[in-house]
Amino acid sequence: MVGPEEETYSIMFTSLKHPARRKILRLLSVKPKTFSKILEELAISSSHLTYHLENLGELVIKTEDGNYKLSTFGEAAVTAMREVEEVPIIKSKSPLSLPLAWKALFAVFMISLIILSVFLYTQNMALNQISSDYDQLITDFDQVSDEHKKLLAWGVSTDKTFTFLRDVIQLDMTKYYTRLVSNTLEYSSDLGGITEEFLKYTLISDESELDVDFRFRNQTLSRFRLNMIEGTPFFAQKKPDNIIDQADQLLQRYQNYSGVSYLEPMRNMLKSVNGAENVKIISGDIKLVISTEGKDTEIQWWLVANGIDFQVKGVAFNFDNGLLEMVTDGWFLFNVGSTELNIFQEEAINIALNRVKDYSWTANGVVVSDFNILEEQVTAIMYPHLRGNNLELIPVWVVNLPLDKIYPGNVDVIVVGIWGDTGEITEYRTISAG
Repeated sequence: MVGPEEETYSIMFTSLKHPARRKILRLLSVKPKTFSKILEELAISSSHLTYHLENLGELVIKTEDGNYKLSTFGEAAVTAMREVEEVPIIKSKSPLSLPLAWKALFAVFMISLIILSVFLYTQNMALNQISSDYDQLITDFDQVSDEHKKLLAWGVSTDKTFTFLRDVIQLDMTKYYTRLVSNTLEYSSDLGGITEEFLKYTLISDESELDVDFRFRNQTLSRFRLNMIEGTPFFAQKKPDNIIDQADQLLQRYQNYSGVSYLEPMRNMLKSVNGAENVKIISGDIKLVISTEGKDTEIQWWLVANGIDFQVKGVAFNFDNGLLEMVTDGWFLFNVGSTELNIFQEEAINIALNRVKDYSWTANGVVVSDFNILEEQVTAIMYPHLRGNNLELIPVWVVNLPLDKIYPGNVDVIVVGIWGDTGEITEYRTISAG
């Protein structure tokens, strides 16, 4: 099959054979001309001119204003013609006086010279384009490299997650094929603009499959979750049957991994526990709470100040049937902003009952404002929240107001948040039934 480039060379060779077409190329090399102007200068019929223009093919193009001008290949052809015409002619050796064989050889030489000239011209253009593309590629690479460096500066290396799985969770990583499913980096405006990185992996072996995901805040582990898809996990070492012993060893490995000191007193508190059912211990400013429901066990440590539980500033382990499901750590990130408490539980409930009278929500285009609250079932718990764009926790009463039925939007509970120091409303929230 003849390629576009070979076809162009064929058109060029055919065009240059005819003197009229060579003259057309010379005329257009000076400047673009109209059909009538070319016709006038060549002194040929319009049908002949049309024929020659058609045979020039891609060497000549017609502009929008009706003029004919040389294409890139046309310019190359003219250049080749001039090079040939500038070769000194020795009369005694004129091709006309040469034998037929020599004339054929000379013709082949001329054609080869023209094709070589066109080839070199097009190759030069291609090299210029490649050079331009290379420069652009270097520019784009530098930009990507800068973004990559920025990501590396804020992000978490895979070594850090691999080390956690191997040294803290004690998975036998030699048994698994590990695939990074996703890795996203975000800037959390509601947490003072800290960086949050979320990584998800799938671990697959012949006998088990599991998903693990990590959340790092400011490059420090904030949450780890394990979800079994199939089979049971391969551990490098056998786990203790006792949940407390398992949690104690896990806490020690986690301390070795993170290098933080606040885990040491938590370990000391755990060592004083004999059973794993519904334990509450306070030591200094740390509260240990162990709760068991069926096969699920949750072990939590959090800060206590002025009798207020700051649960968010804490560490928690969750087990499902003896298998670690989740690790969360907010101790390193959050601080106590205030322990001032001017509003107490009963007063918080009264504030919520009064203020909720003016509350409404919209469901499916319907505004709901007429609802009834089961006052005898109202509860209020203290759960400190962040206030503003900092990482400081302020006491908040979270008041749950159960409704007498399910209202539009599948709502059966309204939640009202009240600042413990000022009594102001921090939020209204609806909760769907079920």
